[in-house]
Amino acid sequence: MTSINTKLLKTLIVTDIIIILISIIFFDIKTLYNTQIGFISAALVMIASMISYRRMVNTAVEHNVIAMDDSKDVIDKLEDPYDLYSEDIVEAEEKDLVETVKEERKRLKENKRTLSQTMKDSKAAFSFYRLGAYAVLVLGFLYLNRQGLLHIPSYILALSIPPMAIVIVFMMNKEDHSQD
Repeated sequence: MTSINTKLLKTLIVTDIIIILISIIFFDIKTLYNTQIGFISAALVMIASMISYRRMVNTAVEHNVIAMDDSKDVIDKLEDPYDLYSEDIVEAEEKDLVETVKEERKRLKENKRTLSQTMKDSKAAFSFYRLGAYAVLVLGFLYLNRQGLLHIPSYILALSIPPMAIVIVFMMNKEDHSQD
């Protein structure tokens, strides 16, 4: 495992131990169940998402698939997403409205994506890891609800801790690399 992965794993384990101790010392067993199911399922979703996106990016790099358009810089894309103020626009002659609508419909039909293209672009969203992690999240919630153990505040809090912990680790790692 790389150093960032070990940092993430250690941070998640230490955070979970702290949550367990706080739940046992200050709250009841119901809170412990909620925090553990929420924390573990959220951590699984985050880890599965990172793994699936990493695999998708690595596959794209191996096959030289470039999905980014470098013709415009980021600020231009944000300020003028429809390229209304471009200097390269050629003045179009006046056309009939009906003719223009027909041309636009034809252009939109040509740009329709096939099912295989959509599946290639959504590999990360439909990866086995992510679907399994979301299944654990939903089943954990349903289990707590059915058993009458669901305590929404502790469950929501536990769901929010893994993303925050992962972001903090990445931010600290970024600062470490920027100082080198």
